[in-house]
Amino acid sequence: MQLSLVIPCYNEGEGLPKLVSRCQEVIEKIDGEIILVNNGSTDNTSELLQTLTSETPRIRIVDVEVNQGYGFGILSGLQAAKGDIIGWTHADMQTDPMDVIEGLKLFEKDDHPEQLFVKGRRYGRPLSDRVFTMGMSVFEILLLGHFLSDVNAQPTLFSRKFWDTLSNPPHDFSIDLFAYASAKKQKLRVRKFPVNFAVREHGESSWNINWAGKYKFIKRTLDYSFRLRQSFSNNSSKS
Repeated sequence: MQLSLVIPCYNEGEGLPKLVSRCQEVIEKIDGEIILVNNGSTDNTSELLQTLTSETPRIRIVDVEVNQGYGFGILSGLQAAKGDIIGWTHADMQTDPMDVIEGLKLFEKDDHPEQLFVKGRRYGRPLSDRVFTMGMSVFEILLLGHFLSDVNAQPTLFSRKFWDTLSNPPHDFSIDLFAYASAKKQKLRVRKFPVNFAVREHGESSWNINWAGKYKFIKRTLDYSFRLRQSFSNNSSKS
C-alpha cells in the first residue's frame, strides 16, 4: 500500500533542515513518497528544498510560483502524487511528519481501506485554542449535519478512490473542512489517533496570532461552510 504525503511549505526556510531530516526518517519506514510543495515562498525555501532533498529521491519537490493559498499548495502536490493512499500535513513541525506512520497502520489493518478516512486528534494545545476549536466544531455539526471534531488536526489521510469522487476543493484552509465533511457525507469510516501538538519553533501562524486573526479565520470559515452546505444540498437533489 503506497502512501503519498503532501506538505505545503510557505516561507519555511528556518525550519526546513529539521523538517526534511524528519521526512527522511519517515521515508525509510514507509512504502511511498513525500511531496514537499514550495508554495510560492518569497524566502530561500525553494533553494533549500532542492539542496536538502537532492539525495533522497522519494522526497519530491513541487514548485508553485505564486502563493494562491494553503489549499492550492496541497492540491498542487496531490496532482503529482502517485500513491493509492494520499493526504497532507503541516510543515511547521507542530505536528510531527512521523505521525503519518501511525495513520498508515490504520489503513494496513483495515479490510476496506478505500472506505477509511484518517485524521490526527491533537493533544497538548492551550485551553483557549481547544475552546475555540470546540466552538467551531459545534457550529459545523449544526450547519452540515455531520459530527466533525478538530477539523484542522493533521495528518489527513484517505484513499485516492475517495478523492477522485470530489470536485471544486477550496484553495485555502477550508480544504480540511471540505475533505472531512465530504468523507462524512459519503459515509466513510473516520478513524482518529492522538498526535502531540508541539510549540512552533520558527515563523508564525497566518491566522492564530491574536483574536483579530481568529476573527478573519472564522469569517472565511463561516462563508465557506454555508457554500459547502449549499453544494451538498445541490448534489443531493441531483442524485
